[in-house]
Amino acid sequence: MNFPTVAVSQSPEDKFREYLASRPRPQRYTGQQRDMVRFIFSRHHHFDADQLIDDMKQAGLPVSRATVYRTLAKLVDAGLLRKLELGPRMYYEHDYGYPQHEHLRCEQCGKMIEFQSPAIEAAMRDVCREHLFNATGHTFVIRGTCAECNRARVTKRRLDLI
Repeated sequence: MNFPTVAVSQSPEDKFREYLASRPRPQRYTGQQRDMVRFIFSRHHHFDADQLIDDMKQAGLPVSRATVYRTLAKLVDAGLLRKLELGPRMYYEHDYGYPQHEHLRCEQCGKMIEFQSPAIEAAMRDVCREHLFNATGHTFVIRGTCAECNRARVTKRRLDLI
């Protein structure tokens, strides 16, 4: 599901440039970083570092592995990306300009389904209030099997009975 974007005051590129300039030791905004930010925010999907490197190279954008890993960490720190730890791999998704949402992850094919749930949001607020806990963010991922993989599994079972 694609949710409508949330109105933001700056482009992701401008926000990242501001973040780099505001560091205790201001950092330069490099061409590779610019290409990464533009590439990442030109489309919306969940990705890991290796996928990003491959996709950027396929698009003809030269990028070093070290720059990708360093820049992803900075983009998370700047509030532009959110990390999703899914087993041994770390995935990333847009955080800036995108509403809070949760995930269903198919353990068969890797598909990510995004959803919003006012009931889940309310339950988390209630738990935080009960424990006097000031939440700064969360990641909620339900693991299981998607409809397509369930259908494929049922079909395979039927074929096995023939």
